[in-house]
Amino acid sequence: MTAFIALLRAVNVGGTGKLPMSELVAMCEALGYGQVKTWIASGNVVFTSDHDEARVKAGLEARLLAWAGKPVGVMLRTAEEMRAVLAGNPFPQAAPNRTVAIFLDTPPGELDGVRSRTDEEIRLGAREIYVHYPGGMGQSKLVIPAAKSGTARNMNTIAKLAEMAAELG
Repeated sequence: MTAFIALLRAVNVGGTGKLPMSELVAMCEALGYGQVKTWIASGNVVFTSDHDEARVKAGLEARLLAWAGKPVGVMLRTAEEMRAVLAGNPFPQAAPNRTVAIFLDTPPGELDGVRSRTDEEIRLGAREIYVHYPGGMGQSKLVIPAAKSGTARNMNTIAKLAEMAAELG
């Protein structure tokens, strides 16, 4: 069994609609995933599965499509990958609530087209884009085109999800 973390894009924070976390748990359990637990009401769920990443992602996205009536992006990481994202934070001295990893399905490549950047710091990860927002994310006008299909979580949330996934064994 592999411990996975699924990060849903635009759920309960604008875009897709309100997805009760109890409904997300039920979807995951119906797909046969084990030890399902959610973290805060913004589409974070940890679970175990004996399927590979592609099959887990496809199954969850199909369930979410049926629920929402439109595609809901799912970024999937194993427990080990999430620990690596946390360890790879290039801004370890920055406030964890002002530093995010934007999770993507594929490596980010180049950061072409970044605009409205002021004091934000940006670094590339394996399948993430790290951003430190010294003035806070809510005040920033930063646009990163490569991040459009991704979903962001701050370092506090990433640490908690990594911890939860590690507890699944």
